[in-house]
Amino acid sequence: MRAIQVNRFGGPDVLEVVELPTPEPRPGEVLIRVHAAGINFFEVLMRGDRYAVTPQLPMIPGVEAAGTVEALGQGVDARLLGTRVAAPLFVSKRAFGGYADHVTIDADLAVPLPDALPFEDATALMVQGLTALHLLRQGPPDGKSVLVPAAAGGVGSLLIQLARLKGASQVIAAAGGKAKLDFALFLGADAAIDYSQPDWPAHVRDITGGEGVDIIYDTVGGALTAASLQAVAPGGELVFAALGRFALAASDLEEMIGRNQSLRGFALLPLLSGDALRAGLSELFALATNGRLRVAIGCRFPLDRAGEAHRLMDERRSTGKVVLMPAVD
Repeated sequence: MRAIQVNRFGGPDVLEVVELPTPEPRPGEVLIRVHAAGINFFEVLMRGDRYAVTPQLPMIPGVEAAGTVEALGQGVDARLLGTRVAAPLFVSKRAFGGYADHVTIDADLAVPLPDALPFEDATALMVQGLTALHLLRQGPPDGKSVLVPAAAGGVGSLLIQLARLKGASQVIAAAGGKAKLDFALFLGADAAIDYSQPDWPAHVRDITGGEGVDIIYDTVGGALTAASLQAVAPGGELVFAALGRFALAASDLEEMIGRNQSLRGFALLPLLSGDALRAGLSELFALATNGRLRVAIGCRFPLDRAGEAHRLMDERRSTGKVVLMPAVD
């Protein structure tokens, strides 16, 4: 099979196409022919050794894939053969490997896909969909005003819609550039703010009658976090989900305390134990299938153009989900 392998850290050019033996499913596993593999921004960071965790090299990136079951390991129900499934590799014992023609995963972790759900949409609803879903469970938006940074991205585009479905009174999107702001409004945001402008928190306060928002879901981190504190209402909450990019100083935290504001940390994997993974994905797949949740696929690339896909994300030029599609090469 073909796979994309990283043998050294660096720019998009370190993503090499290699030929490897197709893996054999072990007992209890299934072999999946990959039709779509999702790309996440943390994989872009990992490729350059800029993430909170340094992966062991060589590695095949990709923590989520979707496709059809082609072979079964010993003890697996024969009815799974030929079925369409999502492969959430990020919760498996082999957390990577999605940028390839084939992957193996425990049969118990392969989640059935509705016939009407495209493979690429399924990839958008795994890491990013579950992140959006659980962010809203950590900081429930019912009856509250919320701010969604990176609103045109994979998580942000889903957060806008799910916050609406979960009862938010006002959804404000933050992104850079008119095209991304227009996209966020199209998805249902009440207002959109260009956070490449230095006075953007003041605009958020203006929209909310001078108060600021009740909740910010921060998936960006870095300098944005400190700036966004000026857009949080007294007694409001910052839900921080940008692992490895926390940059608040002690003085920022003291200011939050003085304003009765809360800081809530967010890490996805500890929330996916037991049946939570399957239940969350089933909920998201159903919402997308019945038209209540629009999945935004920004770009599709064949497998051998993975470097181009990473470059697009590295330069922050993407909207929605960026997907590799090995089966269409």
